Amino acid sequence: MKILVTGAAGFIGSHTAERLADMGHQVIGLDNFSDYYEVARKKMNAKALSEKGIELVQADLRYDSLADKVGEEPDAIFHFAAHPGISATSSFDDYFSNNFIATQNLLDYAEALSTCPFVVNIATSSIYGLEATMTESEAPQPASWYGVTKLAAEQLVLAYSRRGILRSCSLRLYSVYGPRERPDKLYTRLIDCALNGKPFPLYEGSLAHLRSFTYVQDIVDGIVSVLDKYESCNGEIFNLGTEIENTTETGIQLVSEILGTEIQFQKLPPRPGDQSRTKANIEKARKMLNYHPTTTLRDGLTAQVAWFKTNFAT
Repeated sequence: MKILVTGAAGFIGSHTAERLADMGHQVIGLDNFSDYYEVARKKMNAKALSEKGIELVQADLRYDSLADKVGEEPDAIFHFAAHPGISATSSFDDYFSNNFIATQNLLDYAEALSTCPFVVNIATSSIYGLEATMTESEAPQPASWYGVTKLAAEQLVLAYSRRGILRSCSLRLYSVYGPRERPDKLYTRLIDCALNGKPFPLYEGSLAHLRSFTYVQDIVDGIVSVLDKYESCNGEIFNLGTEIENTTETGIQLVSEILGTEIQFQKLPPRPGDQSRTKANIEKARKMLNYHPTTTLRDGLTAQVAWFKTNFAT
């Protein structure tokens, strides 16, 4: 199967592209190499994809014609490309153009293809709002520009299924961590601070935040599982993540134990729009996708620490 992966040089997109290639699929990756974080990190991921024989095309979904950029028509599209996270330096237009307009452009491209590709939209638990504990059938209450625009993008994709134009599904991911995690995310930043003697920025109240911290390979298990079940998945939404909750404080303690070092903190005011709790309700994914994440937080963080030391420790 020929598969297009947008955002393929990013954290979860690169792992998924690799897994799809290992499964025997012909994978074409696409990324705009945004400077939201250091482009060098994405280039490292791109190099790893190249070593797997994955073609990577540089293109921006907001502006570039995919028909001109992507040679062969894909049978499936995994759509990771987005402006991520909650950032005080990002404007509403950053989120709107990258998450909503780019998704519409991708759908325009997909609609014109003769292959009628199955579109897997990668969404987020931020769609649910400040407490992400709901089932897929409950009304979302996003509380950030990121959550709002990702919900809008999800509904764009599913509208094409409802109208019978394309087949698609949307996957809402929960608190993913592991090797290649972005440098602005919790554990990569925490490990960096611990190893390099820098104070870790700790937002007021965040130690008590509850999270379904989910190891990236457990997430990828769920993502690729839809390929075998795309007919039954058409038009559906699935939560993907672990049902086990841990506080941010527990995660920090584990990293400190694994590294054998104390971590210093820089206390900051609360971050607007930050979630107080995420707990993945995966009953639907368990039944329909046979989804069963198994990696413990300690094991996953041990792998992430090893990855960081190999690639960034001085």
